[in-house]
Amino acid sequence: MKTPHVLIVDDEPSIVMSLEFLMRKNGYRVGIARNGPEALAAIAETPFDLVLLDVLMPGVDGDRVCQQLRRLPGRAATKVIFLSAKSRDADLRKGYDVGADLYIAKPFSTRQLMAQVRGLLKAPE
Repeated sequence: MKTPHVLIVDDEPSIVMSLEFLMRKNGYRVGIARNGPEALAAIAETPFDLVLLDVLMPGVDGDRVCQQLRRLPGRAATKVIFLSAKSRDADLRKGYDVGADLYIAKPFSTRQLMAQVRGLLKAPE
């Protein structure tokens, strides 16, 4: 059983650092992208099991990253969790419409996030 590989995409360095720490502590391999173009390049190169994706980023936003990911051959099984400060019903609907598996509003509980991640991925042995 290979260790699940998680891509963290956020333009806020403190969020990236805390999510990276959390994922590594829970036994996952971690990749990091600080914006949409970096995320798309990483996704094209590496078959991640899960992407933790910020919606609001300058340039290419999370919605567009998710749409592009869903179009890539061989990436259909990649799970996407949107992490966003935008939490109106319309925002959630749009997130699911572009292909998110889950939409979690910021701020969020790290315990709840890990439970959701484990639910989408089989937890590492």
